[in-house]
Amino acid sequence: MARVVSCGVIVTDGARVLLGHATRTPRWDIPKGLTEADEDPLAAALRELAEETGLVAPPPALQPLGRHRYLPAKDLVLFTWVRPDLPDPAALRCRTRFRAPDGAMLPEFDRFGVFAWDEALQRVNRSMAQVLREQVIPRLPLVPRSGDEGRG
Repeated sequence: MARVVSCGVIVTDGARVLLGHATRTPRWDIPKGLTEADEDPLAAALRELAEETGLVAPPPALQPLGRHRYLPAKDLVLFTWVRPDLPDPAALRCRTRFRAPDGAMLPEFDRFGVFAWDEALQRVNRSMAQVLREQVIPRLPLVPRSGDEGRG
């Protein structure tokens, strides 16, 4: 059985990371989503970033982190966008919607926050935390392990 591929962008200043809150859940996540037919991972990651946050990254600014096992039938292709000026979470808007069981059309993310890595790892699901802890954080420049306060 073929594994599906989700592509995402980790927006970070090295010490903190941008996360979106998944509507009607306790979960926070990075901007990511499935590739479309014939779409390469970089294009998918850039598209998902724009759709889910409104941020437009210049393609050369994204650094590839490779493909990682994420869920039993899903792999995750990740890119980092390291920038010293993280966006104001209140200014971000998610354009992608889903239909809730009650029929309401809701944004995938209903709010955003910037969090120190320690706090971010507690807010994302276990699989994402493992990928971030093992594959992302060790490859970032000058990442403090604690001390920064998140805002969300």
